[in-house]
Amino acid sequence: MTRTQGRVPPYVAVVVAVLAQGTALVAAGLLVTHPPAGWWDPGERGLVGWLAAHRTPALTTVSEWLSALAFTPAVVAVTAAVAALLLIRHRWRAAGWLAGAVALQATLFVTAAHLVDRARPDVVRLDGALPTSSFPSGHVGAATALYGGLGLLALRGVRGRWRVVLCALAWTVPVLVAASRLYRGMHHPTDVLFGVLNGAAALWVVAHALPARERPAPAAPGTSPRLPAALVHNPVAVDPARLEELSAVLAAHGYGPVQHLPGDPDDCGRAAAGRALAGGARLVAACGGDGTVTACAEALAGTDAVLAVVPCGTGNLLARNLGLPTDPAAALTAALTGRTRRIDLMRAEGDGLPVRAAAVMAGIGLDAAVMADTGRALKRRLGWPAYAIAATRHLRDRRFPLTVTVDDAPPVRRQVRTAVVGNVGTLQGGVRLLPDAAPDDGLLDLVLVQPHGPRGWSRALLSLLTGTRHRGPAAPLEHFRGRRIRSTADHPHPRECDGDSVGDGRTLTLTARPNALLVRVPATAQDAPAAPTGPAAAQDAPAVAQDAPAVAQDATAVAQDATAGAGREAA
Repeated sequence: MTRTQGRVPPYVAVVVAVLAQGTALVAAGLLVTHPPAGWWDPGERGLVGWLAAHRTPALTTVSEWLSALAFTPAVVAVTAAVAALLLIRHRWRAAGWLAGAVALQATLFVTAAHLVDRARPDVVRLDGALPTSSFPSGHVGAATALYGGLGLLALRGVRGRWRVVLCALAWTVPVLVAASRLYRGMHHPTDVLFGVLNGAAALWVVAHALPARERPAPAAPGTSPRLPAALVHNPVAVDPARLEELSAVLAAHGYGPVQHLPGDPDDCGRAAAGRALAGGARLVAACGGDGTVTACAEALAGTDAVLAVVPCGTGNLLARNLGLPTDPAAALTAALTGRTRRIDLMRAEGDGLPVRAAAVMAGIGLDAAVMADTGRALKRRLGWPAYAIAATRHLRDRRFPLTVTVDDAPPVRRQVRTAVVGNVGTLQGGVRLLPDAAPDDGLLDLVLVQPHGPRGWSRALLSLLTGTRHRGPAAPLEHFRGRRIRSTADHPHPRECDGDSVGDGRTLTLTARPNALLVRVPATAQDAPAAPTGPAAAQDAPAVAQDAPAVAQDATAVAQDATAGAGREAA
């Protein structure tokens, strides 16, 4: 089934999209070259003439190398090499997308150049007389489709902080190629502009023309025993089509029947996960953001049921830190074909904050203010970059005094922007906010973000990107580790747990809950064979049952701590 089923046949939609792109490109070229009398004057001679008058030997050499990156032989060779590498790795959709986008932009470029037939700029041209016309720029279109596509592939397929750097470098190439074509007198500014648009549109059209990933077929009935499972989902973030897709993945791995349980906004799905356990579910798939995942984790902690994390939210930090793909169906498949792992949870409490679980990070100060100030509509539209927009409004927030106590060590007092305690350490883009954090080490990691002025923010950013450590109150980022971390401010400040605002307060205390949760994670190179799932997972039940008493003891201790905490609040 393709994403266009039920509307128009897929091939018709593809043809319409290609014709629309080509028609728009030709129409734009004719409007630029033959503007209606008196409407506008493109006035493009000035820039190209100025560049031609200020040429230097060094810049001419650089521009020659940059143009060579987008000459036809180079584009064909790079595209073929990357496509072959992707095919070897069984990523046929990515290979078809990149090669198809490069081919489509080239086809439309040749067509538009023939129909528009625009003369090149009236300057000394460094590349001689090329056989095609000036509009649009074929070099820039090819560079945008090829190197822009490589940037997107890096952003989606590379892990770690370098994915953003590689993407930025790839996206810089079309800009530099455009500048070189103007410098060498081969194109007018509008030629390179519509070259960029042609390449970008080709990427979009081919991406939507490729068929969607096939859903795995359900297992034949009666071939093996099936285990009950539940999909606890955020009804705002997960639509019925997505639920059916995920149900098919579960069925293909031997689970069924599958319960669809929407989470309640008041508890993010904790009650729904409880109902799933009561209904006999052996596996609960949490479909939503980190709030939904944590709510399900809290319900499953101390039981022999297993959690599968399905990233359908904005941050999806637990999924990222467990090594799961960002695509929901791919993440569920990776979890079910992987192995079972025990991870820690955190217990969060404070003034006016009832005891609750946290699986990822909790904080007080700037990060919590950003979470509270980011609207749901903006998060749905932009994803996690919406947090960056909200952050710009709080970068000038003043530092505030905070006293931190780690285990039984003497209290430490600092002037901070924010304090973040984490069970995991990696943010979006592979940024390691807490480099030492691991979800199964029984410890919590704290970072005090305390830069002062623009220079301090620059040092903090450099520390994040390089992993450089500094100590003491002058450090832009100061790190601590322990099993129990208590933060106390002089006045109430915003607080958050796993991306959810939990109200202002003076205190925030996080306590580690070691080995509290069973979760499915992708298989690693050391996992041979991979841990069984579905009906075969029933063979693991004795081992899980042996671990259950220890987890139950931890759950009892947590309950006792929660009761004691409630008593302190009442007092």
